[in-house]
Amino acid sequence: MEIKLHEILIRDLIDGYIDNAENGVVAYHGRLNVRPPFQREFIYKDAQRDEVIRTIRKNFPLNVMYWSVSGRNEKGENKYELLDGQQRTLSICQFCDPQKGFTMKMDGHIRGFWVGFTDDERDQILNYKLNVYVCDGTEREKLDWFKIINIAGEELTPQELRNAIYTGPWLADAKRKFSKTGCVAYRKGERYVKGVLNRQDYLETALKWIVDKENMTSEKNITIEDYMASHQNDLNANDLWRYFSGVIDWVETVFPKYRPIMKNVGWGMLFNRYEHNLDDRDTSDLEEEISKLIKDDDVCNNTGIYAYLLSGEEKHLEIRAFSQTMKEAAYEKQKGICKICGKHFEIEDMEADHIIPWSKGGKTSADNCQMLCKKCNREKSDM
Repeated sequence: MEIKLHEILIRDLIDGYIDNAENGVVAYHGRLNVRPPFQREFIYKDAQRDEVIRTIRKNFPLNVMYWSVSGRNEKGENKYELLDGQQRTLSICQFCDPQKGFTMKMDGHIRGFWVGFTDDERDQILNYKLNVYVCDGTEREKLDWFKIINIAGEELTPQELRNAIYTGPWLADAKRKFSKTGCVAYRKGERYVKGVLNRQDYLETALKWIVDKENMTSEKNITIEDYMASHQNDLNANDLWRYFSGVIDWVETVFPKYRPIMKNVGWGMLFNRYEHNLDDRDTSDLEEEISKLIKDDDVCNNTGIYAYLLSGEEKHLEIRAFSQTMKEAAYEKQKGICKICGKHFEIEDMEADHIIPWSKGGKTSADNCQMLCKKCNREKSDM
């Protein structure tokens, strides 16, 4: 792979700048693809964006940027993809945009490239030199380099890194469905899925869910990377969308009353395991039980209520533990004798247990606490 350092004037960078939002961004006489398939969406906050412009106005050096050669145009000129420096590049191009250029506070005044600057000041910005490393090599070499140079920058999410490797028609369609503003996945699952669209959280969530399903049904042990590789050249991501949509439909059918805590539930994993477990339950009965559990002071994890109802496993509720004071009082009352085996133990070798189980209405209170040796408590729990 060949890597060379170039000095690029801002006037050349912004020439041919066109921002079609999520459909693509080009600059540098139309020859630089600012947002290739592996790049994240624009995430700089105003303060970060403004600081780029202040750095340029002070004639201080910006961090080096990285481009890769992606081919040639009809004139035989190199075309490029931006590997690293998208946020800085967009900050510059947006500031200098004659139609949509932003303003900022500078030198005590609100100024923009076309408002408040003299011709000389504009020339200073346009003649500012950007240091750009340009690499030319195989796709594998360029992508490996991309991963390395991003270690020192703003860290990419795991899914953004995966997107850098498994580009193709499947990923392009998956991003349309799961990563774009107002996409179908957001409209369908916004109330049930955590995360930020442009950091690929929705796409990663859907992939985690479907990979879990495939591992369950085929007894494989595939990863998200394996799934993306096997579908890389598919023409669309319809299978992933149908699965994701089906999960959300199931949630809304089984638990029709929405609560904000539902956004923190791993619905895909529950769907994969317990899709039909509540088919014979009346939704109004389920709603009454959910309401009761939410009000129960012993339930420490309200998000786990749905997993508990589907699986019957109390561990999801994280039932409130007995306090150390309760344990010590019960131990003294029993004189260190295990209530099941009748043997004496030191307190550190015993565990607190509900006399009346929580599932049968017992509370985590002093009068419902008994001390059992660890062996008896474990055996009791397994019954």
